[in-house]
Amino acid sequence: MQQELVVQPEIKLMGLSVRTRNQDEFNPETAKIGKLFGQFLSQNISNQIPHRKNPGVIFSTYTNYESDYQGAYTYFIGEEVSDFGNISNTPEGLEKLMIPASRYLKFTTSPGKLPDIVISAWQEIWGMAESQYLKNINLERIYQADFEIYDHRCADSSQAIVDIYLGVKG
Repeated sequence: MQQELVVQPEIKLMGLSVRTRNQDEFNPETAKIGKLFGQFLSQNISNQIPHRKNPGVIFSTYTNYESDYQGAYTYFIGEEVSDFGNISNTPEGLEKLMIPASRYLKFTTSPGKLPDIVISAWQEIWGMAESQYLKNINLERIYQADFEIYDHRCADSSQAIVDIYLGVKG
């Protein structure tokens, strides 16, 4: 997996969210992320979002961490909007999320099948946390907001490429 350190400006999103934890996501009976992602796509939520900045580019965001990757967090799926100020009334059922400007360790997956490549990438990232890899390169996760971007490179779900941004300091 390719990686690079980047600085991202503030990102404003609109979409859907759910509270979960990784432990629950490993059990099909308690998993919530796949269901929410499916709802977002099947109900064509993107087209309900006003002032879309890059139509068709989906952000899958992990935020409001209870502690670290083992604790509860909010999963948010949506699209970037140009400005919350232009949105007088949020469409019913949709929420707003602002990802603050920050430094990120950006990972780019190799082409592969969705969601397998994303699951494998996160397992590798969690392994880095446990192996002290980030500390060895003088970085530390901040558990403020991490996100994945699904863009035109995901049009063929059997050969998709996804960028994963891991919020870091250091």
